[in-house]
Amino acid sequence: MTDVERASARVTRLLGLTERLTERLAGEAEAFEAHRPQDVAAGVAETQELANHYRREVARVKAEPDLLSPAPAGARQSLIRATRTFEEMLERHARALEAAKTVSEGLVRVIASEVAAQRAKGVGYGAGGKAAAGDARAVAFNRTA
Repeated sequence: MTDVERASARVTRLLGLTERLTERLAGEAEAFEAHRPQDVAAGVAETQELANHYRREVARVKAEPDLLSPAPAGARQSLIRATRTFEEMLERHARALEAAKTVSEGLVRVIASEVAAQRAKGVGYGAGGKAAAGDARAVAFNRTA
C-alpha cells in the first residue's frame, strides 16, 4: 500500500467517524431541545465510545500531521468540512445540554423548596404550651452535577 493509499484510507476512516459522531450529537441535541433527556440515556455508552475513538484518532493526527498530507486534496477538504460541522454540532449540543441541566436543577430546587414548605406547616404549640415537634427529616440539595 502506498503512502497516498494509506493517507486516503485514514482520511476516509476519520471522515466516517466524524460524521457518525456528528449524527449522534445531533440526535442527542434534538432530544435535549425537545425536553426529553431520557431519550439520550440508552445511547450514552456508544456516544462515549465514538468520542473516545475520535479523540484518539485526532490526537494521533495532531502528533503526526504527515499521516494525512499525502491524501488527495479533495478528501482532506471533505474532512475539514466535516470537522467544522462537527464543531458546530458540538457547540449546539453543549448549549442544549446546559439548558437541560439548568431546567433539571431548577426543578429539583422547586421541589425541595415545596417539600420543605410542606414540612414546616402545622408546627405550633401543643396542649401544654410547648412547641409541637416538626418534621425533623432534612432535604438535601447538592449543586454539583
